[in-house]
Amino acid sequence: MSTKRDYYEVLGVQKGASKDEIKKAYRKLALKYHPDKNPDNKEAEAKFKEASEAADVLLNDEKRGRYDQFGHAGMDGQGGFGGGFGGGGFSDFSDLGDIFGDIFGDILGGGRRRRGRGNQGQPGADLQYEVQLDFKEAAFGIAKDITINRSVKCDTCHGTGGKDGSRPTDCDYCKGFGEIRRQQGFFTVSSPCPKCHGSGQMISDPCQKCHGDGRTKKNVNLEVKIPAGIDHGQRLKLSGEGEVGKNGGPSGDLYVLVSIREHDVFERDGFDVYCTVPVSFSQAALGAEIEVPTLDGKVAVSIPAGVQSGKKMRLKGKGITKLGGYGKGDQIIYIHVETPTKLNSEQKRIFEELAKFDDTKSNPMSKGFFDKVKNLFQ
Repeated sequence: MSTKRDYYEVLGVQKGASKDEIKKAYRKLALKYHPDKNPDNKEAEAKFKEASEAADVLLNDEKRGRYDQFGHAGMDGQGGFGGGFGGGGFSDFSDLGDIFGDIFGDILGGGRRRRGRGNQGQPGADLQYEVQLDFKEAAFGIAKDITINRSVKCDTCHGTGGKDGSRPTDCDYCKGFGEIRRQQGFFTVSSPCPKCHGSGQMISDPCQKCHGDGRTKKNVNLEVKIPAGIDHGQRLKLSGEGEVGKNGGPSGDLYVLVSIREHDVFERDGFDVYCTVPVSFSQAALGAEIEVPTLDGKVAVSIPAGVQSGKKMRLKGKGITKLGGYGKGDQIIYIHVETPTKLNSEQKRIFEELAKFDDTKSNPMSKGFFDKVKNLFQ
């Protein structure tokens, strides 16, 4: 009497399970018990062999039919690894071999990608271009004309790579699959075809202009619309404006890196604009109305009497347009009270007269400072 377990029980599937269900169940067990993941583990090796034998039978319609009718006796030495580990059996690798290739790729840390017909297209590379903007161009937005050198479809062969536009043919070495599959013991290993380098196609008579690549380099003019409010270091993505793809593959993207020149008057923080405004002693003491520059032009600002250097004043909505057009930032004004460096005789006389009336009561910062000093030495 056979001591082998029921193949359906081994894989944990019902008797009427589909091939997809069997493949899924086997793949799960094979990943778990594969010898490469369980070195020197005889129990895991035995379970891997058992699962592989079960899958080999149940994925083969003829073998499965005999097994369903006669059980293990119907295999007559043809089931799975009848000749020992890695020897005999496996009369049909079309399903199980694919699974072995997938498992082998997963164990090595990368999925197995089938190239094959209809999948030879190579995506084009992405490109980057740096555009320099003035402060106001970034604030208000602008359309910039740029020129980039990129690969484009060859206009002689129309991208086929063949002379007079002739189409590539299937590689005679890999039969158009782009990979070579080799049986190693109980599983199949695939590698890129050494002749076509994985493309699956060959060009027997290459185009004279592009030498079979299907692409040539060309200077291309583009208009880049810079949105209002963009900031230094941000990138714009122009989809499909990078290098053209090969063999019908999609084009890459163009990334426009924004660089903004410094401004003589304004500084930026997010969407707010900062600027320092000088005022004279008399304007600071008496108060005044002065003109202040903004991105939209000059505006009148009232300076309160007694204003101190470093005072911050906010002009609502006078900053930079927010990306998407949802409002504007503010302009922040820093007051800087200037000390005159050169006085004529009349100015000097007036300041000397004024000095006679100086006291800490009219200078709030001085009063506070000297009060602290007085307390320090008490």
